[in-house]
Amino acid sequence: MSNPVTNVLISGVGGQGILLASEVLSEVLMLAGHDVKKNEIHGMSQRGGSVVSHIRFGEKVYSSIIPEGEADVLLGFELLETYRYLPLVRQGGSVLANNLQIFPSPVTLGKETYPENIPAKIAEAFSDFTLVDGLKLAAEAGNERTVNIVLVGALSKRVAVDDHCWQQTLRKMVPPKYLEENLRAFNLGRQL
Repeated sequence: MSNPVTNVLISGVGGQGILLASEVLSEVLMLAGHDVKKNEIHGMSQRGGSVVSHIRFGEKVYSSIIPEGEADVLLGFELLETYRYLPLVRQGGSVLANNLQIFPSPVTLGKETYPENIPAKIAEAFSDFTLVDGLKLAAEAGNERTVNIVLVGALSKRVAVDDHCWQQTLRKMVPPKYLEENLRAFNLGRQL
C-alpha cells in the first residue's frame, strides 16, 4: 500500500513574504484534508538572507524535510535562490520562479558576480518551468506587496486542491482591508 507524499519547496530572500505563503499553502492543504508537515529555515532572513520552506503533504507524512531530489514543485521568489535549490527538485518536477534579482552582499560589494542567464539554465534543466513577472502582476492587482500571493496563485495550479479552499484560506488569513487586492493577486497568478 503506497502513501504518496507531495513535496513543495518555497525559496527566496527574507522580507519577501515566504513565511505567509507557506502558511497559506499549509492551511489550504489541511482544509483539503491532507496531513501536512512544514519546516522553515531562516538564514539571516531579516537582512535579506536565504529563506526556504519545506511543505510536505499526503495521507500521512512522517518528516518535514524534503530529501534531495524529491521536491515535486519549487516555487522561487528570487532567481538566484530558485537556482540554488534546484538540486532538491526531482527529475520531471515543476519550477516556478519570480523574475526578480536581489543581489546578495558579496555581489553588492563587488566580491562576486550574480550568475547570468538563470532562467535559461532552469529551462534547460526542467521542461516544466514558468517564469513569473510577479511584480508586474502584483501592481496590476493594486499593491506591489502582493507578489507572494501572485506566486501562491501560480503554485495553486500545480496543487490539486479545490478553488474554494484557496478562497476560504485567503479570507481567513489576509486582513480585511487588504483582502480584495490579495484575491486579485491570487487570481492573476492562478491564470498563468
